[in-house]
Amino acid sequence: MSEGTAPKEHRTVSRVTGILECVSRRDGARMQELADALDAPKSSVFGLVKGLVSTGYLVEEHGVYHLGPALGSLLARPSRDVAAAALPTLEALRDRFGETAMLGTAVGDSLVYATAAESHRLIRYSAPLRTRRPLYPPSAGKVLLAHRSRSWRDTCLRKLIDDPAARQAAHDELAEVRATGVAFNRGETLPDVTAAARPVLVGGRVRAVIAVAGPTSRTAELLPDLADALVDAVRTVADRLGTMHP
Repeated sequence: MSEGTAPKEHRTVSRVTGILECVSRRDGARMQELADALDAPKSSVFGLVKGLVSTGYLVEEHGVYHLGPALGSLLARPSRDVAAAALPTLEALRDRFGETAMLGTAVGDSLVYATAAESHRLIRYSAPLRTRRPLYPPSAGKVLLAHRSRSWRDTCLRKLIDDPAARQAAHDELAEVRATGVAFNRGETLPDVTAAARPVLVGGRVRAVIAVAGPTSRTAELLPDLADALVDAVRTVADRLGTMHP
């Protein structure tokens, strides 16, 4: 497989990662809950879960499975560094605009929000952390997808968009996102939510994405200001990362 080709799903790998993600989101899960979450036979999930327990990636307590100590060896420091570097900037964006600011990263062919500074307003967008989301049409996902190769984008969009005309429109939009450095989501994911996002570039590579999202009634008119503010925000985080890793 060439570097520019989107990876194909492997059922066993997907189930293993699905088990770990399910346990993480629920802070523990029983065997039947894991089978239901994966929509897989309990007999198939049983062997995978026991294998993860034997290697320390899960631990069992009274029939409930939790993340095990072996995962600590896989928690790459750069990922934690990005979240730590971004949080003050996310909080500053939240305080300036009154809306939720998020840090997104690519996990395979998915978007995952690693951390967020949520709006203090009663009606707000609440970012789903540590949950896989499609790369299109969220604004943060658009940014990540725009910086992939054409073949990678095409494979991903074919999974998400059936209509050829709509798919071509998405390709055109992503080309513009890469050229301008900013992506918008005007009610495409949720009708009442509008967002803007820009990439955190370090050494020409996208390390993460910062997005700000809120109710369309408040956020739609803020998009030009958000796009401008995000220029400084992503540069600040990139500079902070450069200082942490000279």
